[in-house]
Order: sequence, then structure tokens, then C-alpha cells
Amino acid sequence: MRSDCGLTVFCPTFSTPSVLGNTPAQKDYYVLRTLTAGGVAACCAKSSIAPLDRVKILLQAQNPHYKHLGVFSTLTAIPKKEGFLGLYKGNGAMMVRIFPYGAIQFMAFDAYSELLRKNLGISGHIHRLMAGSMAGMTAVICTYPLDMVRARLAFQVKGEHRYTGIANAFQTIYLKEGGMLGFYRGLTPTLIGMAPYAGLSFFTFGTLKSLGLKHFPEMLGRPSSDNPDVLVLKTYVNLLCGGFAGVIAQTISYPLDVARRRMQLGGVLPDSEKCVNLTKTLQYVYTKYGIKKGLYRGLSLNYIRCVPSQAMAFTTYEFMKQVLYLN
Repeated sequence: MRSDCGLTVFCPTFSTPSVLGNTPAQKDYYVLRTLTAGGVAACCAKSSIAPLDRVKILLQAQNPHYKHLGVFSTLTAIPKKEGFLGLYKGNGAMMVRIFPYGAIQFMAFDAYSELLRKNLGISGHIHRLMAGSMAGMTAVICTYPLDMVRARLAFQVKGEHRYTGIANAFQTIYLKEGGMLGFYRGLTPTLIGMAPYAGLSFFTFGTLKSLGLKHFPEMLGRPSSDNPDVLVLKTYVNLLCGGFAGVIAQTISYPLDVARRRMQLGGVLPDSEKCVNLTKTLQYVYTKYGIKKGLYRGLSLNYIRCVPSQAMAFTTYEFMKQVLYLN
């Protein structure tokens, strides 16, 4: 399900043609169910950590109202300044984006996996790493404008609104920031960051799952409710494996996420002219704020986000797979 603890939806096992069905209608129905499962899981996971996501954006971009505060003090300051719903500012745009993001990422991972295994003969750990990286980048490219708008809305503070809503943000960015290209500010660091993040997430989780079910099937696994022949991880094991995968991937790719956010916010920031490309943005943040307070500012929040986000993602996804008979 990427996360920014970028939500990553994992599919370590693959369906066979007999499961997909032999007719076009059966295959289309299967695709629709997999898209639904991935999208619902992504929305549930992101909604559960929406307040933490907003705090992360505010801290990453050094918002003048909150830059002197830490993670927990910002969480308490937002309701006082902007009301309780201030914690969920930008979440509407996130839901519009995250459903297709989760759905596309899952389907892309499945498609790339088939391509790598059948056409190129690549399997095992490299197969997970490559398919995960490509799936993550595909989902990012398809949904990036929505992520841009969501970041802009989340960065706004009550009384200083530049955009009145999702539609107004799209219109304003299109008219004032170079048309369609304005929606893709920061895409390069996003793609560069997504490749290792999604790849490492798929790799870590898939490897832990396969090892756990192979060596400790009775302790860590249980039969799927919709198909007793399929062994799935128990809920608490999914939580542990997903959280660990998220922590590893997030630590490596976080500076690129910081650069992406600053480039996305563009003219909203007073120092936007120094954040015109990936190299200059990373250089500027490192020179002005250093490593801990610049490149890795807000990372502790991402660690806190990873476990509940991945737990919700895997729990919801496994539930949806069994409800929709995908096993």
C-alpha cells in the first residue's frame, strides 16, 4: 500500500489462468475486483494516518506557523489553531488520489511480475525488487497531479488560504504555473525515491512472508477463508512484516521525499527559487538546515506512521481479498 510511508499494496502470490477465468468477461471481473481491493485498502490505510501526514508536510516544508514545534506539539497545536478538522486538511484530495494509486500499483505489480517471470525469465528476490519499483513508479506517474494538489491544500493554514478547494487548486495551478507541467513539479525526486522505496518494500515484505510461511507455517500462517488451500499470514505477522519493510524503505528514500515536497509546494514557499530541481533542492536543504533538521526532518513521524498504516493496509487488503474471492 506508498507511504510517504508511501502506501504499497503487496501481492507476494500470483493467480493462475484458471483462477482468472477463461473468458474475457471473467478476466475483466477479476481485474475489477483486484482494483477494488487495492483501492479500498489504500484509502483505509491513508485515512487512519491522515493527521500524521499533514504534520509531516508542515514540518518538511518548514511552515512558519509550526516550524518551531515538534511532531507531537504540532499535533496538539493544529486543533487549537484550525479546529479538529484541520488535522484532516487535504485528506479529501488524498482519497481521490489514493484509491486509483493503490489500485494501479497492485495491478501494475501483477502485470510486471508476469512480464519479468514469463518473458524475461527473472524470478526470486530480483523479481520482487524490479516489479515493485516499476509498479510504484507507474502508480506515481498516473496519480501525481492529485498528490500535488493534496500537498498544496495540506500546507495551507486557516486564515491564509490560497485555494478554496480541490477544483480551485487544479484551476489555479494550471493557469498560473505553466499548464499541465505545473502539476508535475517534483516528479523526478518522487520517481527516484519511489524506485528504491517500493522495490525495497516489496522485496522485504515478500521475502519475510515466503520465509515465514516456508519455515513456520503453523505458527505464522492460517488458511484463507475463501480458499483453504491458500496459506496467508496471520494479522499480527502482517503488521510486523509490513512495518519492518516500511521502516527500511523509508529510511533510505526519505531525503528524496523531503525534496519532492518542497518542489511540489513551489511558489507557496518564500525560498522556492532555490528549489527548482532535485540537486539544488537537496543541496539547499542540507546547507541551510543540515541532515537531522533538514533532510530527515519529520522522519520520526514517518516511523510512527509506518506500523499503523501498514497494519491497516494489510488487514484491509487481506479482508477484501477474501470477501471478493481473490484467493
